[in-house]
Amino acid sequence: MLKFVTTLAAALFIALTPAAYADEAKLNRTITINGTGEVRAVPDMATVMMGVMTTGQTAKEALDLNTKEMQELLALLKAAGIEDRDVGTSNFYVNPRYDYGQGGAQPPKVVGYDVSNTVNVTVRKLDMLGSLLDKGVSSGTNQINGINFMVSQPDTYLDEARKLAVADARRKAELFAAAAGIGLGEIVAIGEGGASAPSPVFTKYARAAASDAPVPVAQGEQSLTADVSITWSIK
Repeated sequence: MLKFVTTLAAALFIALTPAAYADEAKLNRTITINGTGEVRAVPDMATVMMGVMTTGQTAKEALDLNTKEMQELLALLKAAGIEDRDVGTSNFYVNPRYDYGQGGAQPPKVVGYDVSNTVNVTVRKLDMLGSLLDKGVSSGTNQINGINFMVSQPDTYLDEARKLAVADARRKAELFAAAAGIGLGEIVAIGEGGASAPSPVFTKYARAAASDAPVPVAQGEQSLTADVSITWSIK
């Protein structure tokens, strides 16, 4: 009798399992779509690396001259309204200069020293950037490595890009659903694939003769993007 009950239970399990799997598969019918949103913004601030490179017969001579000219640069920045928090040393080095002779046949000989000191300057008012570059060059600054334009408050733009990304995902999901003859149900999962502020864009600036007109600066526009992945249930 026990053997018969066990056999019957097993048969019922086998008979019910396909139906259970079918119900489970039906519950898990979903569609996942990715969306992208993009917002363009005009940068409202910039960073620029400014500094001085000096040479001398001895390391101390080169360093003393560099210190003097860097003090003038820092005083210029302060007078222009740049706050202390927006000026930070980015690079400093003292390197010997060698004379290798003709053809490098003789051992190298130290003939002088180079000293370089640069600071990273954050400019929060772009309308003063051109004038600042011009004044820096006029005061003896001979190293300006590049300009990096930025958006000071990217979150506002990124939030708008996120909304556009969700709308883009829904538009494509509705398109796929209509083409496949299915209906979209509720959202069962949503995740951000990534949100990115614009990559740094560096603009070269070479030393030039002093001019009455400020250096022209064009910041252009930058793109801020967001990606989202949304999963809907299928009706």
